[in-house]
Amino acid sequence: MSLIWAAPGRRPSFSRGVFLRILLMYPYCIAPRHHQEDAGIIPIGVYYIAALLLENGFSVKVLNLSGFKDRLDEIRRVIREEQPDLVGFSIVNANRWGAVDISRMIKEIRPGAKVVCGGVGATFLWNHLLKNFPSFDYMIAGEGETAFLRLCQVLADGDQDAAAAIPGLASRRNGEPVLNPPGPPLTDLDALPDPARYFRFQHTVLSRGCPSDCHFCGSPKFWGRKVRFHSAAYILRQFTRLKANGTNFLYISDDTFTLNRRLVLDVCRGMIAAGLDLTWAAISRVDRVDAELLGWMRRAGCIQISYGIESGSERIRAFYNKHITRKQIRSAFSLTAAAGMMARAYFIYGAPGEEDADIDATIEMMKEIKPLGAIFYLLDVFPGTRIYEKFCRRFGVTDDIWKKRIEDIAWVEYEPGKIRDTALERGRKLRDFFHRRLAGWAMETEVRYGNQEERLLAADFYSRLAMTFSHGEYADGRVPDAAAAAEALYRRSLDLAPDRRAFRGLGMLKYGGGRWAEAEKLFSDGLVHFPDDRETAVCLAISYMNRREYGDAEKILSAFPDSLQILSYREKCAALSGEGEKAEELRQRMAKLPENRKISG
Repeated sequence: MSLIWAAPGRRPSFSRGVFLRILLMYPYCIAPRHHQEDAGIIPIGVYYIAALLLENGFSVKVLNLSGFKDRLDEIRRVIREEQPDLVGFSIVNANRWGAVDISRMIKEIRPGAKVVCGGVGATFLWNHLLKNFPSFDYMIAGEGETAFLRLCQVLADGDQDAAAAIPGLASRRNGEPVLNPPGPPLTDLDALPDPARYFRFQHTVLSRGCPSDCHFCGSPKFWGRKVRFHSAAYILRQFTRLKANGTNFLYISDDTFTLNRRLVLDVCRGMIAAGLDLTWAAISRVDRVDAELLGWMRRAGCIQISYGIESGSERIRAFYNKHITRKQIRSAFSLTAAAGMMARAYFIYGAPGEEDADIDATIEMMKEIKPLGAIFYLLDVFPGTRIYEKFCRRFGVTDDIWKKRIEDIAWVEYEPGKIRDTALERGRKLRDFFHRRLAGWAMETEVRYGNQEERLLAADFYSRLAMTFSHGEYADGRVPDAAAAAEALYRRSLDLAPDRRAFRGLGMLKYGGGRWAEAEKLFSDGLVHFPDDRETAVCLAISYMNRREYGDAEKILSAFPDSLQILSYREKCAALSGEGEKAEELRQRMAKLPENRKISG
């Protein structure tokens, strides 16, 4: 089970001194995710709440249950072991049924425990959830830190009735759901305890809110189109702590990362000055980037920016209230690629009234901007969005529709005739076009570089892009000529500068094609330039082992510190070369490794 344990807080010093056992859970979705690497990560808001509780003397444990839909017995076991007094769920629309399922387990195993939900799912469906699911006791609407802390305090104080006065908290009164008026938003985000003092995580933010009013998005209603920012100093301290605790990659999940240009520049320059070797990805808008800003982001470790394009059709973008121009879209994608970052596009299809000409406009847009990544979403309608309001009015739908065990609703499912089938076929058309053209676009990408630092960054870009075709997202057969594109991009990388990923990736391609001598030379050359590269060393050792050159493999591997991977290959070398005592000694060393004990337990 993916559990993230915080250090216990101090015993709270309230009048009755009740020690609460608090669990914060991120529940599972009921349907498979197309991008589980994003969907399975706990939202940063959970960590902010947990850190605030710890700072105020509570003991908190955070559980990531996103991948546990088919492991319910393990969830029950944890509930029995922990015997929680209060459980908080962070829910969006897609995982609300996971919260329902788990909350019922909690009430069955621990009837006296209180269950509270927060997040956008609770904010926009608080009435529905309290009315229809008795296993939920409370909902928190909007920003959750103050309300959750206050709820913990009144429960620890034994004054459950006082919860009725907590701003932003919904509960039942005389059997009916009631939501208290919201409290004021936090004015100083830096006043919040830094979650990185207690936790390792990968999703983080510089800000809360977005001034835009895209009609498919819940952010305008959730945050009120107002934006607040952390200071650069706060963010740099957080990044430094995360790096010190072993985090190497971050998803910076602001609605629009580059909204505050000065803040982004200060953060990027601070990361460079501090030597923070982090790579990260961000989300932005095409009308909020420029060449200088993108250059600083790249030098600070950014490798990908995702932009919401939604459609190549101006008519459809107007329906979504997406106020961006074709010129801005072209410029952002061109500048991002030139800076050495992968520009990813978000597209939506299935809007009411969408026609073939609108899909063709999106295809023409892709031809112009040549995105190096793309995600295509069927238009789903979610509570809290303007589109949901239009949907409910048009089809006479209420929140009762969410009584069905479903995660989302596509607008086209309610249109007459075969509109849904047509929309799905259009989605396939968009994806197929993107995949057919992607390898060519990748090989056409030109990164701007001049000095040696920029050459190294360009080499890094090309090898990362190559890896998506040889061993990453696009290595699954959907992209024609993926292997040829990968080889060309690896070679372009090495033409610019020695790059460990390019040596290793190109070597693995050669090895997979049966060209073992070329592969071994690439691995060996890589180790000349990067003698500390364990992954390349393992690749070279495996090649030697397959040629029964166990002594050469052992010589390569023994230069690296003990790890489960290194010792396991060394043990195989010893066993296969008849060195039984050495093999046994290596097995004993493996058994003593902390990582091995964790796996075994």
